[in-house]
Formats: sequence, structure tokens, C-alpha cells
Amino acid sequence: MGTLLRGGVRKPTETMKLFVTAFIGVVIGFFLGVSFPTLALTKMSLPSSLFPSIDLNYIEDKYSGLSTQALLNVWSSLKRRNKDTASHYYKFNETKIWVPTNPRGAERLPPGIIESESDFYLRRLWGLPSEDLTIKPRYLVTFTVGIAQKNNIDAAVKKFSESFTILLFHYDGRVSEWDEFEWSKQAIHVSVQKQTKWWYAKRFLHPDIVAPYDYIFMWDEDLGVEHFDAEEYIKLVRNHGLEISQPGLDPHSKGLTWQMTKKRDNSEVHKETEERPGWCTDPHLPPCAAFVEIMATVFSRNAWRCVWHMIQNDLVHGWGLDFALRKCVEPAHEKIGVVDSEWILHQSVPSLGNQGKAEGGKAPWEGVRERCRKEWTMFQDRMALAEKAYLEAMKIDPPNSTAT
Repeated sequence: MGTLLRGGVRKPTETMKLFVTAFIGVVIGFFLGVSFPTLALTKMSLPSSLFPSIDLNYIEDKYSGLSTQALLNVWSSLKRRNKDTASHYYKFNETKIWVPTNPRGAERLPPGIIESESDFYLRRLWGLPSEDLTIKPRYLVTFTVGIAQKNNIDAAVKKFSESFTILLFHYDGRVSEWDEFEWSKQAIHVSVQKQTKWWYAKRFLHPDIVAPYDYIFMWDEDLGVEHFDAEEYIKLVRNHGLEISQPGLDPHSKGLTWQMTKKRDNSEVHKETEERPGWCTDPHLPPCAAFVEIMATVFSRNAWRCVWHMIQNDLVHGWGLDFALRKCVEPAHEKIGVVDSEWILHQSVPSLGNQGKAEGGKAPWEGVRERCRKEWTMFQDRMALAEKAYLEAMKIDPPNSTAT
């Protein structure tokens, strides 16, 4: 049956076998081709001008809602799109780019691709990026909070319109409990336990991150805001040219120390005051002028860029900063002031002090207060030494020098 007949013609049974075998092969091939895209692919290397290889297992895990076929379709589309520009890309990439005016570390990038600033705007995971934001907040307000003050913060946040991005720094680690407030679902939450607002500010409020905001509010959690309107406050600081400011403090505020920050009646803003005898060596210097406290400070974008660089990494309480803020604006006695017509009440709740640790027979708050005082002295010493070193390097006589 397997031999050829005369003339080279196969027997009919042999011909039928070949036909059946070929037909079965075609059918099997068809079904393999149809089912192939749904097979789990381990690792697949696809040549491209941009991506040397793609781990489809990783992509399928990360985007579990998409099929492998959908991912391959996207990839195929990208390949077609880049086909005409691939040779140009390689030629351009061989050109050595070095732009010394780019941000440090980005000198090898073409300037047109650099995004040197960011923001806290919330983005969608779908749609077009250009359609993500129905409004771009112009101001940023931050509160350093614990859950015990949630009702106070709720009242404070409601004083700020949708023109403000709300950012909460949680020093007690309790974040989910704020979900009872509807506004909290649109707020930014940063949680690191037992830290202060200046620790957070140094690490999360870099000037290039908060660059979109005209003003940055750095507020404590224990402020009563019954007589405060955020929009009116912004108008007043603009009208009076204040780069660094704070709301006036209600005379009934606890722990009211400085006359400069005390609210005045029948006044919109004040920029100077009279203090106790001997407290002010110059009427244009703190605490008689160019001075606000650090409990409810408001910075312009430009002022914050300077102040951020002055904050020390290891001095977390910020004591001493209030006396040095004047170094970031000029003339300081005109650009630092207190807004009287929009005032607050300082409740002086020692909640952060309770985050300390009892040592040597001292209560937790006592250790915290002791460190605050030490940091104030350390900051003053560092500033004095830094200024002295600069003046000596520049061969400039220090103020009040007797040198001729």
C-alpha cells in the first residue's frame, strides 16, 4: 500500500491519508492561533527604540484588569507611532546634551522635557490629563494634627474655600478616623508619628513642590477661627504688601507673650509695636517690628523659598525662627505684619508635648519644652557663626565694627 503504481501515481488510500493529515494540521493550527493571545506569557523581548524588553507577567499583575491582548494592542500602536521617528530618535540620542543651567543632576536632559516643580493637585487615573482639574487651588494650608483636635480642625478647615489645598500632617498616626469629614477625602494626608510641623515642612514642603501656591499657611491645631475669613485675609495681606504674616491673637488667648502679635481694635494691619522697656534695641527689629510667631504663620511663595532653606534638619521645634524670619524679606519692617481685622484665638492645647517621653523623673511635656529651649540657643549660635564666616570670607566688617 505504500508503493507507487506504474507512472508514479499513488494509491487512492495513500492520497486520502495525506489529505486527512493536512486537514487536521490546518484545524489545529487555527485553534492554536486563536487561543494564543490568552496564554500566560512569561517574559517577552520586543525590539523598540524606547523599551528593550517588557515583562508581561509584571504588567499583568500591575494592571490585572487588562488582558494580555489589550496590552499587546497598545504596544503595537506605540510601535507604529514611533516607527517613523525611530531613526531620528537614535540620531538625536547620539548627540551629547549638557545644559549647565538645568537643575542639578538633569544636565543631560533637553530643557523642554524638564519638570522642575510639582504640586499637591489630585489627579484622576483615567481620561485626559488636561481635563483632570476643574479648579487649581492657589493657596495651601497645612495643619499638624492629632485626632484629639479633630473637631477643632474641622471648624478651621471650613473657613477655607476650594481655592485652598488642605494638607494634614498626622503626628499620632491616626489617619483613617478623619474620614468622617467629607473634606478629608479630598485633603492630602501625611502621617509620621511624633514629629513637629517644622520637621514635616522641611521634608514635604520644598519650595519647588509648593511653587504653584501664592501663599502657604503653616498653622497649629489649637486655633479658634470664629472671627477669621481666609479670603478676606488674603486680600488684606496683598493690599498691605505682607510677605510674612499672621492673624492677630485675641487678647483672651492663652500664653499671649508678645505685644506685636496681639490683635488691635479699629485696625486692619499693624507692622510695629512698643514692647517692655529694654526688649527692643531697634524699633525696626524683633520683637517690636519685623516679627510674627510660628503658631499661625502665613508665607508668600517667595518668602517661603528663603525660609525653607533656613529651617535646620535637626532642630524640629522651630524655636528662634520667628526672630530670624526678617532675613528673608527686605525691608522686613514693612513686609512682615499682623492682620488685626481677621483674628484667631490661641487655645494653647499642649497635645504635641504629650508625644514626648518621660525621662529622669520628668513628665513628657517637660522634656519637650527643655529641648525647645535648647534648640532656640543652638539656632541662634548657628546663625551667628554662619554670618560671621560669610563676612570674614567676603572681607566685610561686621555691623558696629570699630575697624577703620
